[in-house]
Amino acid sequence: QHTLTGIAGSQARGVVQQVGMADLFYSFGITHPGAITLHNYPHALQNLSRDGEVKMDLAAIDILRDRERGIPRYNEFRRLMDLDPIEKFEDLSDNKDWCEEIRHVYSNDLEAVDLQVGMYAEPLIPGFGFSETAFRVFLLMASRRLQSDRFYTTDYNEQTYTKTGLRWIEGTTLVTVLTRHLPVLQPLLRKQENAFAPWPAR
Repeated sequence: QHTLTGIAGSQARGVVQQVGMADLFYSFGITHPGAITLHNYPHALQNLSRDGEVKMDLAAIDILRDRERGIPRYNEFRRLMDLDPIEKFEDLSDNKDWCEEIRHVYSNDLEAVDLQVGMYAEPLIPGFGFSETAFRVFLLMASRRLQSDRFYTTDYNEQTYTKTGLRWIEGTTLVTVLTRHLPVLQPLLRKQENAFAPWPAR
């Protein structure tokens, strides 16, 4: 077992050499990511020092960068996305304690709530890892990226990729990429259709 700081930066190579790539990828595959919600930001990233540099709080920096770049606050962002703004702090979350914490931090000013804070406070959509506002953005951006890339649309053909290339693309998944480079994982991932879904334990 290692802490996040114990495998980051200059520490990473030693861990790779000690553990090996196959076991590292297996660890990634069976480790569940943290929920995208309030009070779940990794402590190591709130007190981050890269190889002895000045310590940073990445959670605070996320908020600061949004403000510097003119990202609208939560309610205004929802209006711009053609979503109903919330009318009271109790509408932010189904967690009453969080609602009161946010009310206190923002001095009872609902329009001041930062976008990330509001999105992380929202209840998750059942079966999904995103709240409603974030999920709307994800749907729009993911589909737009595909529709605007000629290599997925007008140029997705044999003239661009060749017949062999198209077969290669259509027969390749993250599972095949992993097992191609790390054949020892093949027995584990043989029945795994989606490498992004939780892997079976050995």
